[in-house]
Amino acid sequence: MVFDFFTLAFKSLKKRPLRTWLTMLGIFIGVSLVISLVSLGQGLQNAVNSQFSAVGMDKIIVQPVGPGYGPPGQEGSTLTDKDLKEIEQVVGVKAAAGRIVSSVKIEYNKLMKINFVGSMPKEQKARELLEEAQNIEVEKGRILKQGDSKKAIIGNNYATKKIFGKNLEVGNKILIGEKSFEIIGIMKKFGNPMSDEAIILNQADIEDITGKTDYSALFIQVEKGSDVNLVAEKITRTLRKKKGQKEGHEDFEVQTTQELIDSFNTILIVIQMFVIGIAGISLIVGGIGIMNTMYTSVLERIREIGVMKAIGAKNSDILKLFLIESGMLGLVGGLVGLLLGMGFSLMVEFGAKQALGSGMIAASFPLSLLIGTVLFSFILGALSGVLPAMQAAKMKPVDALRK
Repeated sequence: MVFDFFTLAFKSLKKRPLRTWLTMLGIFIGVSLVISLVSLGQGLQNAVNSQFSAVGMDKIIVQPVGPGYGPPGQEGSTLTDKDLKEIEQVVGVKAAAGRIVSSVKIEYNKLMKINFVGSMPKEQKARELLEEAQNIEVEKGRILKQGDSKKAIIGNNYATKKIFGKNLEVGNKILIGEKSFEIIGIMKKFGNPMSDEAIILNQADIEDITGKTDYSALFIQVEKGSDVNLVAEKITRTLRKKKGQKEGHEDFEVQTTQELIDSFNTILIVIQMFVIGIAGISLIVGGIGIMNTMYTSVLERIREIGVMKAIGAKNSDILKLFLIESGMLGLVGGLVGLLLGMGFSLMVEFGAKQALGSGMIAASFPLSLLIGTVLFSFILGALSGVLPAMQAAKMKPVDALRK
């Protein structure tokens, strides 16, 4: 019996192919937007979480709060070597490393640009921590050593994107802040332009070039078995006491790896919900289109409804027929939108992989997303057809046959 309803609904939609496809237009545009945005967002979230997990959940990052981010009237803050020594004494801290990051003039092949350089700490234990926390690996050449002077390792884009008119190689010399440095290593691809165009020098060289001795960030590794959040609280209290600051008015920020992941996920979810809300407008338009089409269908098929009732069809049968027909409009629109959205996501993933050389932007299609989208489309279509279906079901056979 149910199969007959679906057969009749399919035949009715097949009779008016142009109207059927135009009706589904709003549905599959909205669904394709939702699928592509959610799948890409989920893929990005998985990639970032995976990278953080690779770095380790036992890390804490301390950063100064810059002007405009702290309490009103607060000047730009700094993290000093004394702060680093204080943190190293906190119970539960296994290792700590400071890093200086500064924008510096880079020159090669008579071309110049301003870019970021980052430091490697002086102590070996701190260097190993920073390499792990920042996922620093070389693709060609070697990593910086403690005794290296006027040596540099460069981001992957310098060796692949012809930033200075030609690709840089191990052994080339570049001017950094008016001083000559030899390239001894090329880093592996990170997948984001800032990291892939960064340059790393030993701390003594950066201090010599920039005159900076304060750190841009401190990286802390927690001892095995210690509570990361508890250690982070101890670090906050220690720095607050040392700097003589009140709670809520600190000029620094302490974050665990998990807090960084949560912050990123929160921002991504808010963005996704905003864009999905916009896509939802298209789905509403699609639902209105289905309702309009079903009202038109009822008017065109008044005699057909009369005949069906005259030979024994009940009001509930007419209602089911039109609900299934409108549901099929939503279902097919959802399936088309699903395929379009998946195709668009895979195209973006392929393009990002070619441009960035990493899997940071990768589409993810959870089964719950696919099934949920199809069910939602069917339900949206069926609900849009409720009022027209009720109108058709209430028709009296005699009145319908007079039309």
